[in-house]
Amino acid sequence: MIELIIFDCDGTLVDSELLCNEALAIKLAELDIIVSPQELVDRFRGVKFTDILAVIEVEYSIALPANFEVEYREKVKALFALSLTANEGVKGLLESIQLPMCVASSAPRPKIEQALALTNLNMFFKQNIFSCFDIGIWKPEPDIFLHASEEMGYKPENCLVVEDSPVGIQAAKAAGMKVVLYDPHHIHSDIKATYRVSSMLDILRLLS
Repeated sequence: MIELIIFDCDGTLVDSELLCNEALAIKLAELDIIVSPQELVDRFRGVKFTDILAVIEVEYSIALPANFEVEYREKVKALFALSLTANEGVKGLLESIQLPMCVASSAPRPKIEQALALTNLNMFFKQNIFSCFDIGIWKPEPDIFLHASEEMGYKPENCLVVEDSPVGIQAAKAAGMKVVLYDPHHIHSDIKATYRVSSMLDILRLLS
C-alpha cells in the first residue's frame, strides 16, 4: 500500500538536466575542454557531481581549479533563473495527489529550493525536502530515500519513488521501495523498475 510518494528533483520534477550540463560545458570550455551538454547528460545523468569531476580530470589529464564547483553552481543558478521550467504534467500531478509527498535529491538544498521556487512547486512540498548533502551519502546508495521515509514517518515498503536516472532507480530499489521510472524520451529501455511512465500524469493511473 502506497502511503508516501518521494520525488527526485532534477530531471524529474524540473527540466534541469540540460541546463545543469550547459553550465558544466561552459565552464569546461573555459579550460579548452569542448563537450556538448547533451553528451554530458547522456553520460552522467544522476551521478554525484564530484564523481563527474573526477572522471573529467582523469580523462583530460587536468586538475580542475579549486573554485570550479563554486563557479559551476553560480552558473547553474543563473541559467535556472533564466530558463528553468517544471516538467510537463508535473503541476497537474501534484495538484491531484492526495498522499503525503516529499523531495529526495542528490543536489544541494539551495539548488533544490531555488528550482522548486522558480517553478512554483514549492507549495506542494514546503519543508519536506531532503538532500544527500544533509547526510553525506549519495545515490546509488539507498540512504537518502531511507532518510526521507524515516523523517516523514513511513516504512520503506509503503513508499513510491519517482526517478529519472539509473542511479536513482538503483537507490530506490536498494531501499526496498517501489519505483516509477519517468522516461519521457524512452532512453532507459534497459532499466528495470516497478513501473515505467512517459508522462507524469500516467502516475495518477498507478495510484488509482
